[in-house]
Amino acid sequence: MKKTIKIALVGQPNVGKTLLINAISGSHLKVGNFAGVTVEKSEAKLNYKNYIINIIDLPGTYSIYGYSQEEKVTKNFILQNDYDLIINVADSTNLERNLILTTQIMEKNKKMILALNMSDEATKEGININAKTLEELLGVPCVLVSASTKLNLDKLLDCIIKTYEAEYRPNKRIFSDAIENEIQKVCEFLIAKNDPNIKSMNQDIKDIAIALLKQDNEIYKNLHDKPIFTELSRIISDSHKNLYIQYKTESVNQIFMQEYSDFVNGAIAESVKYNKPKEINYTKIVDKVLINKYIGIPIFLFFMWLLFWLTFTLGSIPMDYIEAGFSALGDVIKENIANEMLASLLADGIIGGVGAVILFLPNIIILFFGIALLETTGYMARVSFLLDGFFHKFGLHGKSFIPLVTGFGCSVPAFMATRTLKNQKDRLLTLFIINFMSCGARLPVYVLFVGAFAPESQAGNWLFAIYILGAILGLIAAKILRMTAFKGPDEPFVMEMPKYRIPNWKLVWFMVYNKAKMYIKKAGTFILAATVLIWIASTFPLHKDVVAEYEQKIELATSDEQKDELSFELEKYLIENSYLGMTGKIIEPVFAPLGFDWRLSVSLISGLAAKEVAISTMGVLYSLGSEVDETSQGLMSKIKEAIPVDVAIAFILFVMIYNPCLAATIVFGKEAGGARYIGYLFLFTTFMAYLISFIGLFIARLI
Repeated sequence: MKKTIKIALVGQPNVGKTLLINAISGSHLKVGNFAGVTVEKSEAKLNYKNYIINIIDLPGTYSIYGYSQEEKVTKNFILQNDYDLIINVADSTNLERNLILTTQIMEKNKKMILALNMSDEATKEGININAKTLEELLGVPCVLVSASTKLNLDKLLDCIIKTYEAEYRPNKRIFSDAIENEIQKVCEFLIAKNDPNIKSMNQDIKDIAIALLKQDNEIYKNLHDKPIFTELSRIISDSHKNLYIQYKTESVNQIFMQEYSDFVNGAIAESVKYNKPKEINYTKIVDKVLINKYIGIPIFLFFMWLLFWLTFTLGSIPMDYIEAGFSALGDVIKENIANEMLASLLADGIIGGVGAVILFLPNIIILFFGIALLETTGYMARVSFLLDGFFHKFGLHGKSFIPLVTGFGCSVPAFMATRTLKNQKDRLLTLFIINFMSCGARLPVYVLFVGAFAPESQAGNWLFAIYILGAILGLIAAKILRMTAFKGPDEPFVMEMPKYRIPNWKLVWFMVYNKAKMYIKKAGTFILAATVLIWIASTFPLHKDVVAEYEQKIELATSDEQKDELSFELEKYLIENSYLGMTGKIIEPVFAPLGFDWRLSVSLISGLAAKEVAISTMGVLYSLGSEVDETSQGLMSKIKEAIPVDVAIAFILFVMIYNPCLAATIVFGKEAGGARYIGYLFLFTTFMAYLISFIGLFIARLI
């Protein structure tokens, strides 16, 4: 039977942890070149030399003593000891910063390996690392690797097995004499007291002593109301006074940062040599243009315009073929199934509803492909830096950009990405504003209405304008919320600028493939079920007496025109007097000031489950009982005929702002801190959607 080795993968943001785990195991975890990609623990398994190696990819963190959500996830996992060893991934081109986290992990006295990633890039930059010397200095196995070129991955796997099989060997993490003396004093006191509250913490005495000297909030919180704390606080206070004199500062944080820096610089001085770079640093050259304070933002807006223009223009090419295919399939079903009820269910309900959603798959693929390229190249991190000053004017943090731009793809990971924000008010504000960034599920609604009402040559511009308008409204809402509900001081913005990288096309492919698969899966499961329910609600009750009466009138009609008119009247009566029609009539007065009829009102309500369901609802309601042949222009044509332009604008504005889908709403509640926030979100987004739609309708009618 194979043994399992459980590994905690730890590292700072942008060191290539997720790329490394993908390269080793062949898994396809999301890879993005900015902080906040891994906001929860991800796992990958592989078989190697009679071992099952289970790698846990922990969120990137600059410190295990931080207090952001991602730092807490990493810290708690390391302290729980539910693993066999730690692999600390470091960026070989920036060891001065990366080895600070390494020293913090070493303090936990766990089995660990230092994986020096991007060693190929370090060589190109003239950085020569003597891994053997560094290993001797740290007392930790060190392996030079490259996730992108797969350099030394087998060597790393062999090192994992060797470290796992060997007995734990203490590392060589030492503090200065001044700090070691104070640690020793605190340890002696704790050992002498033999306090049960200390024992219950299940941590090494030295770890507790170091945490106390560092003024760790959690340790202080646990011991603050315990009898031992009164005497312990005096010991800690005396130790701090001694350190203040020694280091000439009264900042404990500065004392330990200097300590980390001295230790790291000493190790680097002995193990790293710097030569003349072998290649030109293209990152600095490109940054002079892309993050220029005058042209940086216009360039970003151009990229966004290009992405949405391509999304509509290229996406529209296969749409006609997909729509024609589903229409033909519906016709075949109606022609070959004698039972009208079953034929209507399959053709009008399932094919009409699901087909209306699948129709927009090309647009979804193009949008996610563009976002994946911007993420993996390192450009997104620069946009965060570029927009920080602009965001601050609206009360948002620079780091808010990452979850906000992620919201253009899907709100679920966007809500989770807010964990990178340390300040709770910044997190909550960002959570509420993400909904203004139109997710991929809203894209089909936009494409449908833009395709119906916009001139073909301007459709891409209209789509871009919709997304930009949503972002602008989000910024305005952020300013209002910051001045009212989320008052508080601004947090400083510190973020690493990763190097530009050529996208890993295999990973880009899998990112896009997984998004497309999720979209199709949703269409084939959740949306399929919703479509069937909508069809049932729009078909029943049957009103057989009315049908019989109209059929008799149709038989007596003397012209084809009269027959068509009677058929239309029957169809209209049946839909309006169905369960769905009756529900729509009940809620129609609520949306009447916006110009929405009962069909649009029902579509909005169904869109609370998933925005794509709004499309399938319209697909059923606007095509039920209608014949679609090769001369028909499909759903877009029906939308254009049935809905005035001003009402269409109001509808788009409402869809842009109102509550996210059910799955995203649940995640929002989890990230915000409880069910009450879900209620706040629903009230806030519904009010804003109604208000903005009403204003939009008023302006459209004036024009």
